[in-house]
This record gives sequence, C-alpha cells and structure tokens, in this order.
Amino acid sequence: MNLLRALATVSSLTLLSRIFGFVRDFVIARAFGAGALTDAFFVAFKLPNLLRRLFAEGAFSQAFVPLLAEYRNQRGEAETRQLVDRVATALFLAVLLVAALGVVGAPALIYVSAPGFAADADKFALTVLLTRITFPYILFMALVALAAGILNTWSRFALPAFTPVMLNLSFIGMALFAAPLFDPPVLALAWAVFLGGVLQLAIQLPALKRIGMLPRFDFAPDDPGVRRVLKLMAPAVLGVSVAQVSLLINTVFASFLASGSVSWLYYADRLMEFPAGLLGAALGTILLPSLSRAHASDDPQEFSALLDWGLRLTFLLTLPAAIGLALLAVPLIATLFQHGAFTAADVLQTRAALVAYSIGLIGLILVKVLAPGFYARQNIRTPVKIALLTLLATQAMNLAFIVPLKHAGLALSIGLASCLNAALLFRGLRQRNHYLPKPGWHAFGLRLAAALCVLAATLWFGMGQEADWLAASSLARILHLSALVAGGAAVYFLTLWLLGFRLKDFRRRSVA
Repeated sequence: MNLLRALATVSSLTLLSRIFGFVRDFVIARAFGAGALTDAFFVAFKLPNLLRRLFAEGAFSQAFVPLLAEYRNQRGEAETRQLVDRVATALFLAVLLVAALGVVGAPALIYVSAPGFAADADKFALTVLLTRITFPYILFMALVALAAGILNTWSRFALPAFTPVMLNLSFIGMALFAAPLFDPPVLALAWAVFLGGVLQLAIQLPALKRIGMLPRFDFAPDDPGVRRVLKLMAPAVLGVSVAQVSLLINTVFASFLASGSVSWLYYADRLMEFPAGLLGAALGTILLPSLSRAHASDDPQEFSALLDWGLRLTFLLTLPAAIGLALLAVPLIATLFQHGAFTAADVLQTRAALVAYSIGLIGLILVKVLAPGFYARQNIRTPVKIALLTLLATQAMNLAFIVPLKHAGLALSIGLASCLNAALLFRGLRQRNHYLPKPGWHAFGLRLAAALCVLAATLWFGMGQEADWLAASSLARILHLSALVAGGAAVYFLTLWLLGFRLKDFRRRSVA
C-alpha cells in the first residue's frame, strides 16, 4: 500500500469535511453570532464531543486497532471476527450506560464544566436542555469509531475519512431550514448533533458487511481480547486525550470571562482543526495500523522508518500552516465568519485566540504522529505519564496567562502544552531506540527554514492592512484570501522544489 497515496486520499476527504465544516460554522455564525445562546450550545456540545474523542475515537481506537492488527496477522479470520463481535457488544453496552447517565446528570455536568453559567438561571437551564439532546451522540460515535478502526485496519481509509461530512450536512440543514421551528431556535443545533450521529453510523454499516465484519451481539466480558482492550483503554484515556481535557478545563475558565469568550475560542479552535485534521488526524489514521503491522511482524527498521516519514511530512506541511494561520488570522476569520451577527469586534477577539493556538500547531500534530509509536507497541504507561505532566503544565500556564491575555491565554496554554507533550514523546521513543532518525535531517531543516521565510514574506506583504479586511465586501475578501492562499502555497512549494525537494522522496509503502 502506498502510504503517500493513502494520506492524499484521507486528507482530500478530510478537506471535503472541513469545507462543509466551515460552511456549517458560517451558517451558525450568521444565524446566531457569538453570545449567550451559542455559548450555551458550544458548552453542551463540548461535553459529548469530549467523550467522543476521549473514549470512542481516542482511547478506544488506540487500544483496539493494534490488538485487531495482531489478531488479523497472527490468529486468523475466525478469532478476529469473534474479537470484533465481543468488543462491539461490550462497547455498546458501556457507552449506552454513559449516555443515559449523561442525560440524567446533565445539571451536575454543567455545574462542573461551566460553573460561571450558574449565575444566569435561563442560560443554565438552556445549556442543560441542549446537553440532554446532544449527549446520546457519544453512543453513535463510539460505534462509528469501532467501524472506522476495523475499516482502517483493512486499509479502507476513504469511508471513515468521509463520515464526518454527514454531521456537517446535518448542522447546515437544521440551521438553515429547521431553526425557525424551534423555540429557542438554537435547539435546532442540538437536534442536528443527534441526527448527525445517526447518519454517520448508518453509512458505515454496509462497508463492514462487505468485508464480513459487521458486528453481531456476543456478550462475553471475560473474553481475553475484550479484557486486553479494557486494560489498554483505561490508562489510554489520559494518554490520548490531554488536549481535550485541557479544552474542557479552559471552558471552565472561559465561563468566567466576558460573554462570547467560549465562542471566540470555539471559532479559533475550528480553524486550528483544519490543518490538524488534514494532516494530524490523517497521518495518525494511516500510521497506527501500519506501525501495528510492523510491530506484529517484528520489523524495527520498518517501524522506525514509518515514524521518520511521518515526522518529515509533519514539519514540511505543518509549519507553513502555522505561519499562515498566524499571519492571515484576520483575513481568515473575517472572510469565513464576519457576517450577520458576527461583528468586527468578534473577529479581533477570535484573532487573538487563533494566533495563540497557532504557536502550538506543530506540537499538536507531532503528538498525532509520535503517540501511535507507543500505542502500536501496546505501551500505554509512558504516554500516560507524559499526559499527566502535560495536563499539570497546562493548568499552571492557564493561571499565569488568563489575567494578562484573557481567553487568548487559555489558547496559548493549550499550544505550548502540546509542544511539551510532543517533545517528551519524542524523547521516550529515542531513549528506547524505537525511533532512529534517518540521515539528512540537518539539510532538510535548513532548506525548510529558507522556504518558510519566503512564505512568511509573501503572506506579510500580500495581506495588506487588517482594517481593510474588516471593511471589505464578502466578495473582495474571498478573492483576496484565495489569491493569498494559492500564491503562498505556490511560492512555498516552488521554493522547496528549487531547493531540491521532490515528491518521490516522500513516497513510502507499508508492510503487507
């Protein structure tokens, strides 16, 4: 399997999802702006979304995929099928219970996650109602994560990468056409979450059936495979989700800041998710099963080479994205969100958060590449220790930054903590000799730095004055931003080509 081609496929489908995601955010920003109603929804949606990333897509995937690859490589189809059935049954029952508890305990959850809302009884009650509607989303997404893990192990990357489009379509349809039917209209967004979960699960089932892995009910909690998944998953909750826990704690801090702070952080985070999804999530999706197969085949050279390939691509593509987000923050936010109720003041406040987030983008994506190096080897303890240290560092930085920088300080703490996380993961892999850098990194870094300087100069001089973006028409913004992005990309990749970079240098095939 050509990993570069697989990465291009996953990234292109992720790009499609992100495009629909920006359409969704444009529609929501235009209809609802940034205020008390959107703060209530984003807090309500953050809770099940956090659990989705924490348990379903995070800890579960990191524990399940390496074990599934081991079963498929070493134990045959019958035992692999039995593992899928029994893990799926245990996952369904456990998450069903979590979803029910979340619906019943919604008031307590809001008191914990957004205590500042308690001062406004109406805002608090609305957030509780929205939480009860959105919380079952975790059940659907746990099953979607199971399906995606199976399909990715079978090298069927396209459908799992396309699946998030269904949630965005649900948001767009409900915001445009159903909002007037609800009182208050923001309830339509909560039901969009519920509907989106149903749709994402529905499109995965036929693909599982085609490869003969559609799960059947088989309750066997004492099965050795199920117990191994649970044993790996419990500590992995911390190991793979420190950023999400930090975001939730940031919501607690932000709930005490000026109204709109939660929303400004949300819109900045959405822009950060664009490169994080295109590269970070895509690389992690492809690398985990490939690394797991290399480990199961006892091939340390292939294991190290895969990590080296992922790291080079990360630096090559993430650093220009971070520079672009920082320099083009106002053009991006104004073009995408400054419509209707979303004002110029909201643009500037969101800009502060986005610039702070961009500082840590490289760390955020490096974690997606380095953490699978441990999880593929079913080593959970090391990432957990690193995650705990990172979480403590994040909260210390929150306390240091929140007073002078307000909501932007919360974003900065997330970014810097991601860099710390990545540095510690890298050191751990090197100390254990799981990763041995291939020759040429010094020359690679020098040429990359030169191309980044050319890119930064191009964007800086091409952007013009930020005030002009706030006053420009929508069409003028779109045309200017499109020219900047296309021109910057062309200049960057042309400079890389002139410095000797070639596409063939980054092609890589995984072990069978």
